[in-house]
Amino acid sequence: MLKIAYHSYLTGRVAKLLNYSYVELHTSRGIETKEHKSFMRLTVLAADILIYMPAIIAISVCMDLTFEKNLKHHLLVLLAIYPGQILIDNGHFQYNNISLGFLALAVAALLCNRNNIAALTFTLALNYKQMELYHALPFFAYLLSVCFSQNSLRLFVTKLLMIATTVLATFFILWYPWLSSIDATAQVLYRLFPLGRGVFEDKVANFWCSINVIYKLKKHIVNHEMALICIGTTLLAVLPTNVQLFCRRSKYTFILTLFNTAAAFFLFSFQVHEKSILLILLPSICLFAWWPNEMLWFLKMSVFSMTPLLKKDNLVVPTLALMIIFQLIFMCSYFETNQNIMIRKNWIGLIIKISEILMISILFASLIIEPPARYPDIWPLIISIISCAHIFMFLVWGYVQQFT
Repeated sequence: MLKIAYHSYLTGRVAKLLNYSYVELHTSRGIETKEHKSFMRLTVLAADILIYMPAIIAISVCMDLTFEKNLKHHLLVLLAIYPGQILIDNGHFQYNNISLGFLALAVAALLCNRNNIAALTFTLALNYKQMELYHALPFFAYLLSVCFSQNSLRLFVTKLLMIATTVLATFFILWYPWLSSIDATAQVLYRLFPLGRGVFEDKVANFWCSINVIYKLKKHIVNHEMALICIGTTLLAVLPTNVQLFCRRSKYTFILTLFNTAAAFFLFSFQVHEKSILLILLPSICLFAWWPNEMLWFLKMSVFSMTPLLKKDNLVVPTLALMIIFQLIFMCSYFETNQNIMIRKNWIGLIIKISEILMISILFASLIIEPPARYPDIWPLIISIISCAHIFMFLVWGYVQQFT
């Protein structure tokens, strides 16, 4: 969140050089000229070029070096053309590419045993968007396990101090402008954790939104109590996978724990947004090296879960177009060299086909059939519940893979 402030300041300085009216005090509020929109869109592409693309190249190469799967080109293609990230950043207009880019660099560094660099880049990701808390526990468990694996107390203390100093120094530098005032620090924390906004907004594919159909949470439970319930439920869902990572550390287990933890946070944490599904993107694509059928299915489902948000932004046509392009490019690039890997077990293939037919049918029904006046949000709710069921199933699947 704090790095967004630095990023906004830098973008503002560039805007001032190009056209002062873009940032002029008071009069620039609500500006929507064609030139200004083009400039803002270009800032997203600049972040793609400067941070996201180098980061996904790095993680694709490091995945290959670490696991020898010979899939770096396919992982890179998946990360580069995944429709969800493209649509949210360039259509809904956000900078998820920056936090995801730093996350990718952190995972790449960890895979290549550059633990201090991993700590630094993940801290940058966390300070850019607080939603990177979804990934914090796996990094903590893995790096702490690395410290405990040292051969002597001196090496343990040295390793722990190096990583801790990297994290704390990065936090201090980024937070320094706000540390001079308790009020300023409190305002930042309030912005980071807006408890007053409720457990969810709109219709999101998580557990709380789904059970809200039966039991109206906002009517019966006040926000601070709901926040405590969310914290407790989330911890119950994520602690087993992270404890197992700490006790039996491996790089494969780390990626699987990233996936499981992010999925659990999405399902059970407080104030989840539709676009938070992007936080499961990176570990799911990394797991593609072992589970191509399941992870390709997950990527398609993740875009489906965001369609109510994308529809609000008039992005239905771009969504359909990008999904078709994604499927065609992926199939062409992957099947050339890996046809034998993509052979599906009959029961897995059947489940995936039924799921995809269901999602396509619901999507087109929501576009064609008007909802009844009494239930104007029926289609977003149906999409959210179906997506929630899928994510919960993937969380169970992830736990089975990790503990068997």
